[in-house]
Amino acid sequence: MLSAGRHLLADGKVAVSIQEITDAAGVGFGSFYNHFDSKEELFAEAVADALDTWGMLRDQVVDGIDDPAEVFATSFRILGRAQRHVPELVQVVLSQGMSVLNTDRGVRPRAVADLDEGIRQGRFTVPSSEMGLMMSGSALLGLMQLLAAHPDLDDGRASDDYTRHVLLMLGIDRDEADRLVGLPLPEVPIPGLD
Repeated sequence: MLSAGRHLLADGKVAVSIQEITDAAGVGFGSFYNHFDSKEELFAEAVADALDTWGMLRDQVVDGIDDPAEVFATSFRILGRAQRHVPELVQVVLSQGMSVLNTDRGVRPRAVADLDEGIRQGRFTVPSSEMGLMMSGSALLGLMQLLAAHPDLDDGRASDDYTRHVLLMLGIDRDEADRLVGLPLPEVPIPGLD
């Protein structure tokens, strides 16, 4: 049923009946209430599940990286590239807009920790992790929207360009931002492709 909720959210179909949800899930109407009290609860859990998937992807790609600026750059570059591989997941996240930056699920708590550590180590000069999160998070959402709207754009190049500029906003100098964006990316299976 969660999968059906993600599909409906990705398609922008939230004004649906519970019957339509259960039909899409291939289950009986009564079974809906064994799992959820309302369709709003289902949609909220579908969003949380999508955010958790992004968080797990981020954890895989930065495993073993100690420098918070490299962690940040690597995760941003990978999340941008993943957009083309898991468009439904992206649409679920985009359907929520900026509110995904205020949740305690997914990438947000990880990004705040990375930003805090980068500020502590003097790698980032942004005044606070919350400010850095809103700056970088809105850029990531913008990148995902741009790639969704323009399928002809090179997702790797666009992701790297966005990452470079986000690093500059966070206080990394141009040469270091170029170095971080030029590092090889780890090979990690993208969720949804298996």
